[in-house]
Parts: sequence; C-alpha cells; structure tokens
Amino acid sequence: MNDPHLLYQVKDGIAGFTINRENQRNAISMEALDLFYRYLDEASENPDVRVVCITGTGSRTFCAGADLGAGLAGSDGMTAFKKYANLLKKLAGFPKPTVARVNGSCVAGGTGFMLACDIVIASSKATFGTPEVNVGLFPMMIGALIFRNVLRKKAMEMVLLGEKISARQALEMGLITRIADPDDLDTEVEKVLNVLVRKSPIGMRIGKEAFYASADMPFEQALDLLAEKIADVAATQDAREGITAYLEKREPLFTGK
Repeated sequence: MNDPHLLYQVKDGIAGFTINRENQRNAISMEALDLFYRYLDEASENPDVRVVCITGTGSRTFCAGADLGAGLAGSDGMTAFKKYANLLKKLAGFPKPTVARVNGSCVAGGTGFMLACDIVIASSKATFGTPEVNVGLFPMMIGALIFRNVLRKKAMEMVLLGEKISARQALEMGLITRIADPDDLDTEVEKVLNVLVRKSPIGMRIGKEAFYASADMPFEQALDLLAEKIADVAATQDAREGITAYLEKREPLFTGK
C-alpha cells in the first residue's frame, strides 16, 4: 500500500514496512505513527505473514526520529510522544519475528524502531547516534531500549555525548546484530527473512513472549515460567511436525498450530 508517509507490502510471508519520507530524512510524522499501528495490527492478524521487516526509503537514512518541524515537540508533543512510546511497546512485543534493515543513518527515535526489532541488519556505511542532547533534549523513551541492549557505561557515554557512531562500533556495543556491505545488504536481509519464514510461527510466538517476560524476573521465577512455556510449545502440532520431519530427514512444513 503506497502512502507518502509509510509503505506497506505483504509478499511471500514477509510484511514490509518502509518509512517513505526520504526528503525529510525519513523522519516520523504523526501520520506515519498512525499507519504503523494500523499495519502492525494487520500483520499480526494475517496468518500469511510470518515475519516483519522495517526499513527506510532510499540509501542515506533509515530514520531520523521525530519530525520536529511538524510539531511533534510542540504543544501536542505529549500526545505524540505517548503514541511513539506505545508504538515501541507494540513493536517490541510483536508476536512475530521482526527485522530492521538499516540502510543509512539511524538516529534519535529511529534508534527506537531499530532496537524494538528482534534482529538488526545494517549497512556497513550506516551511522548511529542519539543527538538529542545537542539540541537541549534527551533520548527518553528509546533509553529504555538502549539500556536493555548496551552496557550501562557505554549507553551513558552514547546519550550524554551525542556523537555519531559507526556501524562497526554499533555492532561491538550490541546495538545491531550484523553488518553487510551496502551492495550486499538486501541479499543478507533476504537470507535472514527467508530463514525466519520457514520456522514455526506458534513456536516463535510463544518463545518470544516467554523470553521477554522472563528477562527481568528473578532467576528461579524465570526458570519456572520457561518450563511452563516449553511444555506449551511441545504440545503444538508444529512441534510434532518438526520432530517427525527431523526423524524422517526432511524439511518440516509448519502451519502455526
């Protein structure tokens, strides 16, 4: 679906979200936020969608964060910021695997979109940063994601200095999961997406829910929860199909049941 703010397409089990504001450095508008909500709901409910991929139009910018020129920091800022925070919750808790294809600069609120995804594949030419401090702001909502992915001292250095970070530095810090040459970025992303499409949808859904739920639990409580959840996964048709296919030395055909 074409839109001047956000493109959405479903093909071969993959739901693609593309921030479509290249001339505005793919900055997020209120319209884009609303469309993200709408299309994430559609992707969640569509049984043909096995994985979600988020990227930005063009080759220079993944996302420059909030569109400050559109009033997102003005009198209606609180409404916009709460909507963005709720979108990060929705994306981070999405029941299907999510992949960020970082094609260029990723700063400020764009960092939130990236870190809310399960897997982040970036161009080796991509750059990262939290420059909010340079304009008298601070990376508040995305800080919840930064501190869950990066060691505390490195995270504080990043948000307090507001300096640009290379793709290699981002990889070493744990902000992203892998790097590809710009010419190979699409090939690398497609390879990962095609692997995820073939996995069990219900197994990954239960697994994601369990892993995120147990992340902040005390050790023993986490083990109790995960023991319950592996029992839930083992009782699915997909688990039986997977084990049968393994014993029969063939590829499993998962149906999400």
